[in-house]
Amino acid sequence: MEVVNSADGDVIAVLDSNTPAFYCVPAELYEGLMDKLEDAELTEII
Repeated sequence: MEVVNSADGDVIAVLDSNTPAFYCVPAELYEGLMDKLEDAELTEII
């Protein structure tokens, strides 16, 4: 949690043998990305 708290809202890459295993993304950023994805999908439908 120390790393997450010190990230100041930035994305953190968690590595396994120097390969990204997953990304830790702040909830607000994730929600924004999901909104943009939904908008793009709706635009495609229209």
